[in-house]
Amino acid sequence: IFNSLLQILEEGRLTDGQGRVVDFKNTVIIMTTNLGSSAIAGGPVGFQVEGNAQTSYERMKGKVDEELKRHFKPEFLNRLDDIIVFPQLNKDELRQIVGLFTKRLSERLLDRDMTVELTDAAKDRLIDIGFDPSLGARPLRRAMQREVEDRLSEQILHGQLNTGDHVKVDVQNGQFTFEHTPRGEKVAIGVGAAGEIAATPDHAASA
Repeated sequence: IFNSLLQILEEGRLTDGQGRVVDFKNTVIIMTTNLGSSAIAGGPVGFQVEGNAQTSYERMKGKVDEELKRHFKPEFLNRLDDIIVFPQLNKDELRQIVGLFTKRLSERLLDRDMTVELTDAAKDRLIDIGFDPSLGARPLRRAMQREVEDRLSEQILHGQLNTGDHVKVDVQNGQFTFEHTPRGEKVAIGVGAAGEIAATPDHAASA
């Protein structure tokens, strides 16, 4: 594989065993690796320099470069135009990711004329239970599906969410709550740890 990559990176083409040539002209090749991930995960403790984010990044990148040199041959690394190291995600970036998940969920609910929003508390709770520094944001996506999307589906099946509802996801006592507004009346739906559903009309809100 590396020999094939060397030909592509050096000559911009690949020749197979039968002499056929594949042209890689005007092609951008992006390769990813998790080498050095331990150094990135330890960045806030081991490499953070107060008041100088650039210095912290350079020290972290230096550790990753050392790891790459231990695993790849110089002739391969020398053919790479650039090596980009992505630091560990911070809290604001994780909230933005949850926001993207929420936007995609809202788009899927358009056919029901439903909208959904997550409070900052709900986003932070998802991050707490779904983010693993060693695994990145993938577990966060699964937490969003398990804690929000699946429970919304259950409530739709139970007839507690209807076409035109706006759903607000919040957190109380460490548990997610779902408050929806059908036809001007607020109804709070609490979901316990075992998934039990209880709905309580808020008559004061509709008065």
